[in-house]
Amino acid sequence: MAPNQTFDSKINSTEANGLSNLFSLSDAKLNVGSIPLLTEVPQNVTFTIFSSLFHTSNAPNSLVSQAQSQSHKGGFLGFHSPAPSHRVSNSLGKLAGRSFLSIFRFKTWWTTIWVGNSGSDLQMETQLVMFEVPELGSYVLLLPLIEGGFRSAIYPGVDDHVVICAESGSSQVQLDSFQSIAYVHVSDNPYNLMREAYTAVRVYLNTFRLLEEKSLPPIVDRFGWCTWDASYLTVDPVGVWHGLEDFFEAGLPPRFVIIDDGWQSISLDGESPLEDAKNLVLGGEQMNGRLYTFEECERFRNYKGGSLLQHNLPDFDAMKRKAVLRKAGELEGARKSRKKATQSGVADVSLFEFKISNLKRELDQLLEERAEDHVHTSEFKSDDMGLRAFIEDLRTRFQGLDDVYVWQALCGAWGGVRPGATHLNSKVIPVKVSPGLDGTMEDLAVEKIEEGGIGLVHPDQAVDFYDSMHSYLASAGVTGVKIDVIQTLEYVCEDYGGRVELAKTYYDGLSKSLVKNFNGTGLIASMQQCNDFFYLGTWQVAMARAGDDFWFEDPNGDPMGMYWLQGAHMINCSYNSLWMGQMIQPDWDMFQSDHACAKFHAASRAICGGPVYVSDSPGGHDFDLLRRLVFPDGSIPKCQHFALPTRDCLFKNLLFDQKTILKIWNLNKSGGVIGAFNCQGAGWDPETRRVRGYPHCYKPVSGRVRPADVEWDQKEETSEMGQAEEFAVYLNQAEEVILMTSKEEAIQFTLQPSSFELFTFVPIKKLSGNVKFAPLGLVNMLNCGGAIMEVEYGENGSEVEMEVKGGGKLLVYSNVEPKRSLVNGVEVGMEWSCEGEVKVEIPWVEEQHGVSHVIFAY
Repeated sequence: MAPNQTFDSKINSTEANGLSNLFSLSDAKLNVGSIPLLTEVPQNVTFTIFSSLFHTSNAPNSLVSQAQSQSHKGGFLGFHSPAPSHRVSNSLGKLAGRSFLSIFRFKTWWTTIWVGNSGSDLQMETQLVMFEVPELGSYVLLLPLIEGGFRSAIYPGVDDHVVICAESGSSQVQLDSFQSIAYVHVSDNPYNLMREAYTAVRVYLNTFRLLEEKSLPPIVDRFGWCTWDASYLTVDPVGVWHGLEDFFEAGLPPRFVIIDDGWQSISLDGESPLEDAKNLVLGGEQMNGRLYTFEECERFRNYKGGSLLQHNLPDFDAMKRKAVLRKAGELEGARKSRKKATQSGVADVSLFEFKISNLKRELDQLLEERAEDHVHTSEFKSDDMGLRAFIEDLRTRFQGLDDVYVWQALCGAWGGVRPGATHLNSKVIPVKVSPGLDGTMEDLAVEKIEEGGIGLVHPDQAVDFYDSMHSYLASAGVTGVKIDVIQTLEYVCEDYGGRVELAKTYYDGLSKSLVKNFNGTGLIASMQQCNDFFYLGTWQVAMARAGDDFWFEDPNGDPMGMYWLQGAHMINCSYNSLWMGQMIQPDWDMFQSDHACAKFHAASRAICGGPVYVSDSPGGHDFDLLRRLVFPDGSIPKCQHFALPTRDCLFKNLLFDQKTILKIWNLNKSGGVIGAFNCQGAGWDPETRRVRGYPHCYKPVSGRVRPADVEWDQKEETSEMGQAEEFAVYLNQAEEVILMTSKEEAIQFTLQPSSFELFTFVPIKKLSGNVKFAPLGLVNMLNCGGAIMEVEYGENGSEVEMEVKGGGKLLVYSNVEPKRSLVNGVEVGMEWSCEGEVKVEIPWVEEQHGVSHVIFAY
């Protein structure tokens, strides 16, 4: 649809800045065209067109031109308050009877979706709202913004009103008037809507950059391994070595490894300040820990260079590992029981203390035995010690391991940096949680951080702080960091100019260090899902987590959680990508290949458009499944876009409406793909303020899929494919090929709980002699179409040449049997059926980096 023609002509609009602005505020109504979006708008609310507030931008000229050409489709909302305050709320008007999709913070760090049709349906700390406007065949986006020292979020109001809340986080930073505290934009395409709106905001704010402006870290199209679920806080060189060894021996080499939480030198208050905290296992206790040096902990510091390259590699005892984790889980459960007893008024908790003491002693003994097993060649002599020596040995043994990332918190460790332990000026700041987070889920991490406060390095030293950490790591061979616990600055900003100013200073230091030490790209952001991070922290950061953590079981003890939590994770990743994907490459997190729902996860990772990595324990793998995700060189058949929910899913409750399938679309070089997932069975409960299971929804659900579900026009290279008259469709799980026209009825299907189907859509090309051809891909891969690198059709239509990466069974559709097929210049046999399925075995040729040249001749 051409801009400024069909779409704009459907909307009655007012003249502004030489173009007809599609929004207007009059008679207490915020209108898009002649359609009221919000009614009962207070008199103190203002609407200002983009051109009236926009002056200059540091954005590329192309983005500035885009924003200006689309400026008539949006504008800014503001309001005036009777008195200045550090936290100001104001109604934007009443919303009733209009479907919306929203993204809100259910924890400090994580966001999820919520749908409804009135202002009262909204949740606290909402980061965006998309409205459906079927009267105009369009969609409207409402974005709370930052202005001055304030950031804003949307809240539910009284009598269906939509409330905006602006807060500085500091009683010393107060305002009573805002011109651009929110932005509204309209488009007839929901995906264009997101891109156009965030382009306008980027050009206006000048505080962040869009994804298209940045380079991506190399790990984006590679396979990796993370140590977290394999080791938790007990991570050590022997465990990392064994973890990688398993994959390399199986012919699935990780190209990157993330050494997660547990490698740092942290100490606990009340213990020796300059010694490592002892015997930490599961997440929780370390959350009061503070960095006392930027170097590695004793387990890594004592590593002797070359020791693990010897033949007498220490064994990895999986049973002892499980015993440690099981005992640590018992200890954690006993502590939770003590807490519940105390909260319920029990005065005598001595029995709980006795049990905790016994469990702690038993855990310490198990850890001591495990440590003895992991003492590697104590007689081995080496002058090369520590993390640098270990990483050098990793690269020597595991050829092709391109990247080594390590974990850190934004403030250093969970509890920050210990005052007086480093050259930096650090001070423990008591935590103050915003009232807006009262509506979020109870969170152990928040409780622990509140309990101990954060050792905050003075913001004047933010550049020195990050460079001190990262320059040491870079000198040790580390190529990137996974930064967790990001959304904590809002807790400690009272005396530092408020949350916006503190964040600006810290993110500036982080960006400079990223450029200096990690090639400008080596960073995964995590626990960051709040709008002030995206508006202030993504100038340089180009990859971030799209969902909350992968949970292999329910931490609250629901035995069905190992199933229904997985669907909730996929929903969060796909819907968060709608907004986050404008600024960062969405990362769908790790999973475990031997988990009960591993195949469910693998299918989503196969088409997510980002990296694929797992957190398997040594000996705990499904290599057959991983071979459907990963090529033998550790690369992956990555899609060309990031996965997003289809249009017919946007305003549906896919978690517990008992009828809607999650469908996500993506693009390959030769076609498109739709992933259909039955995620029903869990979701947010506003009453209990937690994510919980909805058992009555965990059942089979039916759906429909068609070629138009793929948003072909979201990449210029694939837009022409959407105009095809006929498609060949491959169903991955059914192992079936279906032919359909673009106008035919959709394919009907039914999915069991926690199950999926992948539909690969490839346009059928008409060649000479009534030949029809479509390259479907390597069907032994979950994203089969991702293996097709290039397709060329001969000028006379008698030959098709293809570049295919990977090894296995190549499937193409051809209504006429080819006369011959060649692979790498050698004629090979093929199977052809009267239904048009052609199958050819493709070898993996290492010397050609796994890419084969395939010809079908007619």
